[in-house]
Amino acid sequence: MQLIPFLDIDTHDIDAHPGKGEPAHQHFDLRFPFRLRTTEVPVVLQEEEVGGIEWRPVDRVTSPTLHEKLLKLPLQVEPETANASALIYNDRGEYLLHLRDYFPGQIWEPGMWSLLGGGREPQDATLEHTVRRELAEEAGLDLVGLSPFGTEYASHDDGTTVPIAIYAGRWNGDPRELHLTEGVMLAWFAPDDLHRLRIADTTSDLVRRHAAGHPPMRSGPEPEEQRLASPHDTVPNIIGVHLYLERPDGTVLLGLRHPDSAFAPSTWHVLAGHCEQENAIDCLIREAMEEAGLHIERQDVELVHVVHHIGQPRNPPRMGLFFRARTWSGEPVLREPDKCTQWKFWDPAALPDDLVPYTRLAIEKIQNDELYSETGWPA
Repeated sequence: MQLIPFLDIDTHDIDAHPGKGEPAHQHFDLRFPFRLRTTEVPVVLQEEEVGGIEWRPVDRVTSPTLHEKLLKLPLQVEPETANASALIYNDRGEYLLHLRDYFPGQIWEPGMWSLLGGGREPQDATLEHTVRRELAEEAGLDLVGLSPFGTEYASHDDGTTVPIAIYAGRWNGDPRELHLTEGVMLAWFAPDDLHRLRIADTTSDLVRRHAAGHPPMRSGPEPEEQRLASPHDTVPNIIGVHLYLERPDGTVLLGLRHPDSAFAPSTWHVLAGHCEQENAIDCLIREAMEEAGLHIERQDVELVHVVHHIGQPRNPPRMGLFFRARTWSGEPVLREPDKCTQWKFWDPAALPDDLVPYTRLAIEKIQNDELYSETGWPA
């Protein structure tokens, strides 16, 4: 919804109303038109003031002065676009997304994955200048080719809609090497992975629409990654990152996993996740934000335990890294209720019975300042 500047003043006589103690007087109605992107807007009438409401074409407006003024309005003109974002993709068909800070009420789409970009400023001659300035300021990026792709319509919590000009560009760099000045992190994601993220539907649809017309130019790992691949007779180990969050009173944060979880259903576990195309600390920061809305800074993280564990013989071995956050901001909230149904701080001396076994072992070792343990391996 867009408020158009003040349009009309209607002056009319009101008869005396003794029951309300009102003498006869003149009444002034200030008329403000609104431009809506849809007519599917719920309307609740103030029945003591309004007898009805309906959508009318301009030629059926009965007030001559209002009719004349409405004819002068460019009613079909879209709201002015004053924001621009960059849809950045690589040759493997992945898209660069930005995990925003979780500051509700202070920033747009807090704690969600989004595109880099921002609002137009007075020095920006065009919206392309806007997106280039934002890329430089937010990530130190300077792309050679950027071309207009379309418009995304993002919605505020108050229902207002903001048009955002989208510029697409190709880049094959490593986001870990960028100097990020806003938000938590940058990472590449394939369109098929978007359903796992907290991301606006409009952004997800935008990425998929672009991907449909731009198939990957290259598949598989980079040549350097191929040279560094492990020999065929070795077994890769999965890296799991775990958050050991301890309050000043000594209690430790655990989450109750969803009953439908593939791993440890209806069982308590620390906040955890698998490393993707990222380093372990970036993974920890991302998972803490995505799962519980916790904001952690890299300098406040320390490694406190490593558990090398394996389940059944056919399962791949896993290296569990447990990191302590010395300080953090925010209180745990259920950001992914399909994975975790409850967060609770527990006394390490009275942990729940239904706790993931290697997690129980790790907590005990951390309490004893022991850095390494093993479990599940044959004697």
